[in-house]
Amino acid sequence: MPPYPGPEQFQAPAEQSAYLPYPGQAQQPVAPEGWFRDEVPAQAPAPAQDWSQGGQGAGMPASAAETAYLPPYPGPAEQSAPVDETAYLPPVPGAAPSSAPADETAYLPPVPAPAQDGAAAEQTAWGHLPAVAGGLPPQAAAAPAEDGAEAVEVTAWSPPTLAGNTVRAVDPAQARAEGRSPIIDPGPQSAILTAALGLLLAVAAALGQYALLVPLIALQGLTAAGWFRLNGMWPARQGIALAFAGALVADVAVLAVDRTYGPGAIVGTLGAWVLITLFLQLRSRAEPDERMYGLMASVASAALAIVCAGYLAAGSAAVTVGAAAVAVAVFARALPLPTAPSVGVSPAAAAGAGIAVGGMTSVGVGGALLGLVCGVCALIGLRVAAYDYPSKFVHMTAGVAMPLAAAAPAVYLIGRVVG
Repeated sequence: MPPYPGPEQFQAPAEQSAYLPYPGQAQQPVAPEGWFRDEVPAQAPAPAQDWSQGGQGAGMPASAAETAYLPPYPGPAEQSAPVDETAYLPPVPGAAPSSAPADETAYLPPVPAPAQDGAAAEQTAWGHLPAVAGGLPPQAAAAPAEDGAEAVEVTAWSPPTLAGNTVRAVDPAQARAEGRSPIIDPGPQSAILTAALGLLLAVAAALGQYALLVPLIALQGLTAAGWFRLNGMWPARQGIALAFAGALVADVAVLAVDRTYGPGAIVGTLGAWVLITLFLQLRSRAEPDERMYGLMASVASAALAIVCAGYLAAGSAAVTVGAAAVAVAVFARALPLPTAPSVGVSPAAAAGAGIAVGGMTSVGVGGALLGLVCGVCALIGLRVAAYDYPSKFVHMTAGVAMPLAAAAPAVYLIGRVVG
């Protein structure tokens, strides 16, 4: 065991330290008394030193900083490192600007700066929504005018156009957040197609039931496909094929029985197809919500397509008057008129067409009532086809078929009354 070192090897304060040096170790310098006190020594403050470089401050040798168990107090002088380089904490708002930009601080996103004057409004991903502070879509806003500049007015979104919809929002929820109206009327293009199909039905009905099958099958196919797409289900080949098959079965059933029993054939086919659709949906392995949506869409599509067979069950004169009235009502609704006058003009025009065409058939004056009811049904069909931001495909399928499909029961019922 080595001898205990004598007192001559130590400085005066060395024996007061808790950790005694080993023999042969270099003598430690005397630490200033002010290091172990809260107050700062009375002498003038030493200039700031770069401790990372191992620099030597006033009254502190380099070896003292390397052997002390407590970190040296850097003193009141400012450090050379910028404030924003400190770890885990962003710079304090209102403090002196640092050398590095504020957006380089860790763990916090940069604060967006206000838009500069004269800068153009940034367009969002949808292409027509002006960006504003807070991310909320404006209905009507005006940019403030500064330095004599003119204010730039941001107008609100326009009402639904009558010229047809060429772009559909991918997500209707986003379109609702933008403030767009969910009602977009099909427009004159689908109105022309509806009028042409209605006139085909009117002319074919005068030729006979078998001639009426050609435009009727086209109407049933458009109804089945358009209803699924109107509900956001596409492709839905099995559902469309099922609904179209039900319509064909209804046509065959109506042709196979006497015209008096035509409504019974239609109702029987509809009941059988509801059971078939329910059975197929119960065998599906999809989620419960998806199966319910598919069941409702399939039943509704099959019902509308099968109900179109009412044109076969109705009298030929009633079909001629009703189809002509629907064609005139849809065309009048597509005219560039305000909404309220257009809704009033359309049934009136349908009633006038019913009177005109009824005078040429056995319906006579009763064509006014038949035309009026068919015109109202056509407006209901147009409203259904215009709901929930429909696409151009919906306008060219459901927008064409729904007015005629909705008027099929009225043609049969009112035709029996007035004919």
